Amino acid sequence: MNLKTKLEEDGVELPENFFFNIQKYKEHLFKWNKIHNLTGAKDANSVDNFIYDAVFPVTFLPKVATLMDIGTGAGFPGMILAFALPNTHVTLVEPLAKRASFLQFIKADLKLTNVTIVKKRVEQTPSQIFDIITSRAVTDTKMLLKLSENFRDKDSKLLFYKGEKVFDEIDANVEANMKHKIIETNNRHYLLLGENL
Repeated sequence: MNLKTKLEEDGVELPENFFFNIQKYKEHLFKWNKIHNLTGAKDANSVDNFIYDAVFPVTFLPKVATLMDIGTGAGFPGMILAFALPNTHVTLVEPLAKRASFLQFIKADLKLTNVTIVKKRVEQTPSQIFDIITSRAVTDTKMLLKLSENFRDKDSKLLFYKGEKVFDEIDANVEANMKHKIIETNNRHYLLLGENL
């Protein structure tokens, strides 16, 4: 089943230009990946799985004005979410120069007005409050809560893309006043955290 059909079947509502942007993104990713090794996803099927994985939370996330993605890498999930949420301003934090350059190139090529790229470690990024903070494959929940402290308030939500280890990370690491939900799909566990879930 192709990506478009799968997303439509799962009821993921996407803007008209989403698949155009995805097609362009994939073309550039494959070219850049040959030289710069931006991501472990080397074939079309793996990249489609990464895209599906990145965008599925659109089915359960609230509409928000701002989103920050910590350690975006080649754009998963942050850049993909930016394609899916044109009314949300997405800040992509990525310290590695070659990945940040790729993200800048995508932003320019697709004329994305809702994306800001910050080529820094999150610890060096100026403090600002975001509605949602996302992260995939960066570090464990406890560390992500620490890294995101300067970027959230009591109304912010956190969405961490996790595997099955998520259950081990919850009990000891989630702050007492923070509620959480785990949304499970075949290949992914999404950990949604916040004081007001």
